[in-house]
Amino acid sequence: MGDRYINPYTDFGFKKLFGSELNKELLISFLNALLETACAPEGNAPQEIVDISYRPTEQLGARPESRRTIFDVFCTTQGGEQFIVEMQNVFQRFYKDRSVYYASFPIVEQGRRGDWNFNLHPVYTVGILNFVLPDDDYDDDNYCHNVMLTDTEDNHVFFDKLRFIYLEMPKFKKTEDELVTMFDKWMFVLRNLPRLMQRPAALQERVFTRLFEQAEIARFTPEQQFLYEDSINAYRDITNSIDTAKIEAKAEGRAEGMAQGRAEGKAEEKQEIARKLKAMGLPVSQIVEATGLTAQQIDALDTN
Repeated sequence: MGDRYINPYTDFGFKKLFGSELNKELLISFLNALLETACAPEGNAPQEIVDISYRPTEQLGARPESRRTIFDVFCTTQGGEQFIVEMQNVFQRFYKDRSVYYASFPIVEQGRRGDWNFNLHPVYTVGILNFVLPDDDYDDDNYCHNVMLTDTEDNHVFFDKLRFIYLEMPKFKKTEDELVTMFDKWMFVLRNLPRLMQRPAALQERVFTRLFEQAEIARFTPEQQFLYEDSINAYRDITNSIDTAKIEAKAEGRAEGMAQGRAEGKAEEKQEIARKLKAMGLPVSQIVEATGLTAQQIDALDTN
């Protein structure tokens, strides 16, 4: 494959680095660096995480017919805080809705029968996004977002036990000589790891020694090599298909947009992207995530 280090944007790569008991020190270091930065402005960062316990990543609803949810990483700290950590590659129109839905599972499961006073442990959803958030809510250089329930009258934090921390990875542009904090260094690693050929001089902390050891593809067992190649091929298929569809759809949708207006042009572009992806044979579920169209709308598209 040519790369020296694993791609953390792949399912196998992300779970190998952050989803195993063997490497939980990597996840602890990343979360501590993230919380110190994301929560610093409000001055109430959680207690430093010393240890975590991994939880089952598959979550089932309260009823047999309820939808099943599978997290990338789900863990609980020594203080009882619960973290959902997700690597999300494909743009989703309703990604914010998805985050709230996912967070509902660890909230509901805290309910107790009998005498219970409703005291909840904090729940954090951490989204590492390989795209810019829908609606482009933030400035181009603002890539870390700490979202909580606030009072709209004076903006004070109404409830801080439910947090959504989003990292828009395409906006992180710092170079090696600009890395100052541990959060900077983690962002740099996640953004650039598969393009590196050696460990950068700026990353001398012991935790990065562990990371680069675990990320080196040459150290993988034959079974790990196979699983990683399968994962990287799936990652390339979806990203290349979406990129190709967008290029072709933009060319065709631009003329339509000029004639029919910006809103109609965007709708036509989404349909054209979906049509291209459908013709390439991608599953309907992935096309729904990539375009925001419904399965019914996609089924109705003519690919001839």
